[in-house]
Order: sequence, then C-alpha cells, then structure tokens
Amino acid sequence: MSNRSSITQFLLLAFADTRELQLLHFWLFLGIYLAALLANGLIITAIACDHHLHTPMYFFLLNLSLLDLGSISTTVPKAIANSLLDVRSISYAGCAAQVFLIVFLLGAEYALLTVMAYDRYVAICQPLHYGTLLGSRACVHMAAAAWGTGFLYAVLHTANTFSIPLCQGNALDQFFCEIPQILKLSCSDTYLREVGLLILSCFLVFGCFVFIVLSYVQIFRAVLRIPSEQGRHKAFSMCLPHLAVVSLFISTAIFAHLKPPSISSPSLDLVVAVLYSVVPPAVNPLIYSMRNKELKKALRKLIQWNLHHQL
Repeated sequence: MSNRSSITQFLLLAFADTRELQLLHFWLFLGIYLAALLANGLIITAIACDHHLHTPMYFFLLNLSLLDLGSISTTVPKAIANSLLDVRSISYAGCAAQVFLIVFLLGAEYALLTVMAYDRYVAICQPLHYGTLLGSRACVHMAAAAWGTGFLYAVLHTANTFSIPLCQGNALDQFFCEIPQILKLSCSDTYLREVGLLILSCFLVFGCFVFIVLSYVQIFRAVLRIPSEQGRHKAFSMCLPHLAVVSLFISTAIFAHLKPPSISSPSLDLVVAVLYSVVPPAVNPLIYSMRNKELKKALRKLIQWNLHHQL
C-alpha cells in the first residue's frame, strides 16, 4: 500500500500538444469506437436472434465480440475524454481498474482464440465427432474456462504490479495504464517479480500459439484432401477469418511487448498500443463478416427488420 499513499493519480501520455490535433484525435478515436460498438453489437444481436447461428462456431464468435467490446471500452473512452477536455490524469484506482480489465479481456480473448482453433480443427478434421466433442455443455465449459483464465491472469498481474513501490514519478508514456509503463516507475528490485510473471506468461502464450499452429497444419492438410473445389472453398471460408484474427492479435501484441529497447520511443509505443488494443476490436467484425455468407445473411435480415420497424 506504500505506493497508494504516495501516488494518488497517474498522468497518461497526451496524443498531441496543440489543441487542434487533440480534437482531431478525439474525433478519430470517437469514430473508431462508435464503429466498433456498432459492428460488434450487430454481430452479437444477429447471433443471439438467428436460431440458424446457434452453433459452436457462432457461440464462440459471440463471446469474442463481447470481449472486443469490453477491451476497446476499457481504453478508448478515457482517451476520448482526455483529448476533449485537454487533461492527462487518471486516478490510482482508475489505473488499477484499467490494468485489470485490459489484462483480463485480452487474456480471455487469446484463450478463446485458442478454443476457436480447436473448434475449427474438430469441424474439419473430425466432423463425425463434432456433435459429441463440442456439445452445448462442452462449449459453455470451454468459453467459461477462457473467461476464467483471463480473470485469474488479471488478478495475478494487477495485484503484483500495484504492490510494487513506485518512486520514479507518476507519468506513463502510454495513453492507457499498461503494465510495462508502470514497471518503469519502480524504485526497487521487486519489479523483477512481475517481470518473472511476464516471462511465465510468454511461455503460456507460446504454448497456445504452438497449439493453434499445429491445429491449422492439420486443418490445411485435411482441406487439401477434399476432392471438390466447393468443399475446399467452404472449409477455407470457415478458417481464414479466424486465422486472420489470430495473426492480427498475436503479431501486434508480440511486437508491442518484445520489440528491442533500442527502437522504443513514446511515439512508437503509442502507435503499437493502438495496433493491439484498438485496431483488432474494430476490425474483427469486418474480418468475420466478409467471407461468411450465413453471418452476412443474418446481419442483412437484422438491418432490414430494424428499417422495417422504423418505417
């Protein structure tokens, strides 16, 4: 509690020094945020309302959209408010809540993407066992495990990070509270505990990554053995969106946390943070709806129903 008594608030990184650029960032982030809310909200509503989409794949996609909504709502609204009001501060409790939520939601999303890789593997490589291995109860248990993993991961990292004494000021070189930026304010070797946890996390993340890669190696082998071109196209249309989302999520997160210190700078850190915390939640709905005919049909019906009732 020592750092709580000495620091009552943190100062976040400002997007720009001039008022005009601050307002530009406000409108840009507001547009991205509203687009992400609308797109993810439409996917959640379409899956919930269309009984044709009550399958394991779309159940996991609904959970992914919920996590995307939560993650972008954790960081962007505060950045929008700070740009509009020309302030930088965030309270100690608010910073702790932001760290907990972003680690919880991103950790759960990565676990869910791993589960979704297993879903695609069973659907294509073991289709006769799909109903048995991925029944409704099994799907709920796997989704709950993903959310629970993110929660435990967040509790561990948040408690450890905010138990570290901080004496290097209260200015963070990021537009939201990020663990590596908070560790830079540490004044003792106790931060090495959190570094150790981050290294352990990297091994767990790598394990999930290997599982996803091996799943897709088996999937592509099975797809290439499908005799009909239509069957191969359908299988690829099921898998490629998930593979694109996984690639976007992993590549941006890895670059954000494993880039060499020699190329680190506040502006680069800011851009990379936007890439892994803002871009995926806004882009994921577009990736999933582009090649998915069933989802596009459900979204079209939902929009037409809304327009009909408004008229």
